[in-house]
Amino acid sequence: IYGGTYMLDKSIDEIVYENGQVVGVKSQGEIARTKCVIGDPSYFPDKVKKVGQVVRAICILNHPIPNTKDALSCQLIIPQNQVGRNNDIYVCCVSYAHNVASDKHYIAIVSTTVETSNPEDELKHGLSLL
Repeated sequence: IYGGTYMLDKSIDEIVYENGQVVGVKSQGEIARTKCVIGDPSYFPDKVKKVGQVVRAICILNHPIPNTKDALSCQLIIPQNQVGRNNDIYVCCVSYAHNVASDKHYIAIVSTTVETSNPEDELKHGLSLL
């Protein structure tokens, strides 16, 4: 599709490197050569290091986010210092106008970096805006 090779629902035997650069993906004995591989970090355990964790809520709404002039899409950033946190809280909303939800519905995503042992509670300021 559009000049790319998609390997969906296939097991990955290995990521192929030459001189430290990725050159392909080996699956079921075949190598798909490429200049770039996009994949979940679990495919690259020796190339990634966990430095944090994100908590996110995906919400289906039947109304736009209040006080946004009925915007069909918007992004809100709640600054960390306004809610006593070390990290901002992000609220993103897209709608049926973007063909991501059924007619007159909205998808809102609230997310932030985890700071406590109760990550769900860390979303409350963002969720209260919905």
